[in-house]
Amino acid sequence: MINPVFLDGAPDWVDLGTPDLDGAAAFYRELFGWGLVPGGPEVGGYGMFTLDGRYVGGVMTVPEEQAPSAWSVSFQSPDVAATAAAVERAGGSAAFEPMDVLDFGSMGGFTDPAGAYFGVWQPKDHPGFGVLQEPDSFLWAELYTPDVPAAVAFYRSVFGWGTEELKVEGTDSVYTTAHPAGAGPEASFGGLVRMGDVPTEAARGPHWLPYFAVADVDATVAEARRLGGSVALAALEVPGVGRRANVADPYGAVLAVMKPEPRQ
Repeated sequence: MINPVFLDGAPDWVDLGTPDLDGAAAFYRELFGWGLVPGGPEVGGYGMFTLDGRYVGGVMTVPEEQAPSAWSVSFQSPDVAATAAAVERAGGSAAFEPMDVLDFGSMGGFTDPAGAYFGVWQPKDHPGFGVLQEPDSFLWAELYTPDVPAAVAFYRSVFGWGTEELKVEGTDSVYTTAHPAGAGPEASFGGLVRMGDVPTEAARGPHWLPYFAVADVDATVAEARRLGGSVALAALEVPGVGRRANVADPYGAVLAVMKPEPRQ
């Protein structure tokens, strides 16, 4: 998995778009212990979630009529304009053109050929996550797509990713993991899944799903439900990996939570 030393092509940020920023902030404060640094008008009210003073993600108000509430994943790039050109060459499209965000960095939003949205971040003063893979922080990213080989080809063309196919213990299934260019599988940061293999996720169409580490999956699921959220995928053991579940916050944004097994 990735570590706090960011590599080009690896996830370096996540965002939540929600119709109720204050309500979402209250939910995640109770669920994960996150604080909120509100954003001013110069950044369109974009706020930062924090864990013990370290950044874990961003949040902004997105009206329901504009888009459904959702989490999104951004990947690091040394040149967001060059990445935008690579996306177009590979058959993707721009959701919005690259732009500078004050002195923090530059960003772009894109969709892959299947329609899954992802962000790109070229860091300046804001490198991205302040904490990773600790309880209540980002752990993993997963792409749900109708065609895994086609998705592998697209993201390899755009970011130079390497991939590895792993046999899922106790099944006939194969799970495809991704790692940054120039790194080995030990730097894997996410996986690619055929949508039809997880019907609850297939219903949402192609998308990236962020995982957050937790100390107790079942307790986290119960707390999410108490706070007005719901269960999108019941808790289950993934042999050799850990226990995971998918939950939706009260506004419909889905995320995965996992207690990973100790790495060998």
